[in-house]
Amino acid sequence: MRIPQSKALAAALIVALALPMAGCARNRAKNDLPYVARDVGTLYSTAKRRLDQGRYKEAAQLFDEVERQHPYSIWARRAQLMSAFSYYLDRDYTKSIQSAQRFISVHPGNRDAPYAYYLVALSYYEQIRDVTRDQKITRQALDALGELTRRYPNTRYASDARLKMDLVIDHLAGKEMEVGRFYEVRGQWLAATLRFRTVVDKYQTTTHIPEALMRLTESYLAMGLPGEAQKATAVLGANYPGTDWYQHAYKLMEEHPYKPTAAVAAGQPIVPVGTPGASPTMPGESRKAGAPSATSAGPSPVGPAGSTSAGRPTN
Repeated sequence: MRIPQSKALAAALIVALALPMAGCARNRAKNDLPYVARDVGTLYSTAKRRLDQGRYKEAAQLFDEVERQHPYSIWARRAQLMSAFSYYLDRDYTKSIQSAQRFISVHPGNRDAPYAYYLVALSYYEQIRDVTRDQKITRQALDALGELTRRYPNTRYASDARLKMDLVIDHLAGKEMEVGRFYEVRGQWLAATLRFRTVVDKYQTTTHIPEALMRLTESYLAMGLPGEAQKATAVLGANYPGTDWYQHAYKLMEEHPYKPTAAVAAGQPIVPVGTPGASPTMPGESRKAGAPSATSAGPSPVGPAGSTSAGRPTN
């Protein structure tokens, strides 16, 4: 018996649609707990037991189940925060941040709100990468730590957050130094200087300041700005005199001594080269005796009485 073509196409379409649905069902069964109605005490106790056993993912899912099955229970609020903590221990930082932020949005005035902010900050902090990678997550960690210290400055969580903020700021300065060295090696001195200046101006309390000042000395000398190089070396010597960075910068300045140009005295003219009847004068250079000056050439010659110009009689 021959099957009509339309029926064959319909059967193939049903099979094609059923396969991804079956795959989704398997994934859902693998990642989510099946819904089994349980009283809140049993559910919370089971979740706590999984947490104590180090089965953090299962514990987080069970704490989520407490909130889902008993949203108006007094245990639901606690389970929400414990879920964020369990995800953090499981190193699932994205879900930890989501759970903690959900707790903050629903219970902003709760006494455990500082801890929720702390979990958010820690979850960002644990994801910080080395300075060769993008530092977006580092800035998010700094923002989260800063928000915690602003909102709850007198809590023990804020004390730890301040210590971590110093480390995060030092890490961001290290990123600027990494990029600056990248430009410096390739001879892109202006770009390198901008990065090193950012470290000196924005991250003044970090451990990268001595190197940044020495790199500025190198970059300024390479750009032909010995005066700026001398300033950077002077700051380095005044604040970090015993460091190897200062020794290196000092050696560079000895090899490229700075000879400042004397200032022009007040009222002293600077005559451009090529001015008729005058010799060029450099700033700070006095004019030689007897050399005529274009601006003080003396009085114009005067002709006989009644004339307006030398040697020309009037009518």
